[in-house]
Amino acid sequence: MLLENKVVVVTGGSRGIGRAIALASAREGADVAINYWGDNDRSYGKASAVESIVGEIEALGRRAIAVEGNVAERDTGIELIRRTVDAFGHVDVLSSNAGICPFHAFLDMPASVYETTVAVNLNGAFYVTQAAANQMKAQGTGGAIVATSSISALVGGGMQTHYTPTKAGVHSLMQSCAIALGPYGIRCNSVMPGTIATDLNADDLSDADKRAYMEKRIPLGRLGAPDDVAQCVVFLASDRARYVTGASLLVDGGLFVNLQ
Repeated sequence: MLLENKVVVVTGGSRGIGRAIALASAREGADVAINYWGDNDRSYGKASAVESIVGEIEALGRRAIAVEGNVAERDTGIELIRRTVDAFGHVDVLSSNAGICPFHAFLDMPASVYETTVAVNLNGAFYVTQAAANQMKAQGTGGAIVATSSISALVGGGMQTHYTPTKAGVHSLMQSCAIALGPYGIRCNSVMPGTIATDLNADDLSDADKRAYMEKRIPLGRLGAPDDVAQCVVFLASDRARYVTGASLLVDGGLFVNLQ
């Protein structure tokens, strides 16, 4: 039970990698506060994604709350942390995971696409990290912050000129926060997922040829699963990584190093 009796906050926690992080945290003994935004579909049977994840966490014997809000707005992070403390008394771990990636060509990209991507991915990570860090500092017991960056922080993408800079920024944010927050016992690290199969990219990966091409590029021979990332987040959030801060962990099956 790596996170026994800890309180974990996960942004973008109702679907994909965030959902897996929330579940993995609960399985390791944590109570979980989930941030989500505009998730009203019923793709999980009769329940929405957020209703489903809260139910699964409670079925594991842990407590969960869901707080709706757009992380691009500064007040969302503040309210999320306040609601978490009201419900559970403290905050031990932040998984800053919320992000979007609306693929678009560079030369005709609308300003709104660029600005929204930066607002959610980078500004959102800054605001929620700031809110969580202030709470952790006030508690005086340290904490752990793990941000979801991406392999895209290290490589380019012709249809991701608005996205890759935000993920490089998230990586850099954790490096600088490791320095700024180290004196308070707050560790800051990032994970860098490669190609992870989620319901959000299922349509894109439904092309058999494209999927086979992606798998061929990965030395381990398969696409990643959300839980592959979640297990690394749990490790970095736990006391087993007590002397790890300012680090980034590639979770890509070897994709980045396969340059030949």
